[in-house]
Amino acid sequence: MTAGLRVLVCDDQALIRTGFTTIIDAQPDLEVVGECADGRAAVDLAGRLHPDVVVMDIRMPVLDGIEATRLLAGVGVANPVKVLVVTTFNLDEYVYEALRAGASGFLLKDARPAQLLDGIRTVASGAALLAPEVTRELVGRYAARIRPPETGRDAALTPRELEVLRLIAEGLSNHEIAVTLVISQETVKTYVSRILTKLDLRDRVQAVVYAYRSGLVS
Repeated sequence: MTAGLRVLVCDDQALIRTGFTTIIDAQPDLEVVGECADGRAAVDLAGRLHPDVVVMDIRMPVLDGIEATRLLAGVGVANPVKVLVVTTFNLDEYVYEALRAGASGFLLKDARPAQLLDGIRTVASGAALLAPEVTRELVGRYAARIRPPETGRDAALTPRELEVLRLIAEGLSNHEIAVTLVISQETVKTYVSRILTKLDLRDRVQAVVYAYRSGLVS
């Protein structure tokens, strides 16, 4: 049997930690290897337990989820950990900062259990996860606060690649992009791969942030 994905759950509310742990441990391919109530503990435990994914809250004591995410997955981290931020919608400004800090995606705390499980698996696979129902409002509202904007690198993109990047930034899935542009999903995947390579970006989350910061989407 192959080993299951190792998950660390970090949230300062015991009831939420217990709920997440119960949901995750019920899956044959997932295992909660640790729980903690603050970001500092998450960083320490991740160093010892080597989880595949950290499910991270944002507003916590000692060290918040943004700084913890930066220490776990930020620029310059030797062995970055996949971080899935799970938060409430009224904290969307903090979520944007967490994405900039290196998080691989986010979900809302009112997401269904199946969405949480799919989110963990998606992030662990190396893909990025953005809750599509809030992506445009979330990133669009707060990207303008980041100065100076990034510019220049998108000059290497073809017109079609720029079009795909804009659609990614609007929260469309590969399937939705394929329908919009009347192309196959495999072609969309190829465009996404080229975009990430040309812009030296890690994943779709960074592509969304880049698109808003560079003014490609407003």
